[in-house]
Amino acid sequence: MLYMILGREAEDGLERRAASREAHLGRLRALADEGRLVLAGPLPAIDAEDPGPAGFAGSLVVAEFASLEQAREWAEADPYIHAGAWSSAEVHPFKGVLP
Repeated sequence: MLYMILGREAEDGLERRAASREAHLGRLRALADEGRLVLAGPLPAIDAEDPGPAGFAGSLVVAEFASLEQAREWAEADPYIHAGAWSSAEVHPFKGVLP
C-alpha cells in the first residue's frame, strides 16, 4: 500500500537539512531502486523554486510499504529526523487516484 510521509521542518532546520541531505537522498534512492517510490521532494517555505535562506516547511514522500508500521519505522529512521532537520514526521495511508 502507498503511504504519505510529511516531514515537518524544525525551526532553524536548514543547516541540519544540508548536513544530512546525502544520507536522506540515499534512502530515497534505495526506495526508487526497489520500485517503491512514487514521489519525494521538499516543501519550500515561500513561493519560489529556490527559497534561499527562507528554507523549507518540510518534505513530502509518497512510497509503498508493507504496512503503516513499516512506513512509520522508515520515517522515524530518516536522517532528517536524527539530525533535527525535521521536528516530526506524519505518516498516513495514501490512495493514489490520478494520473
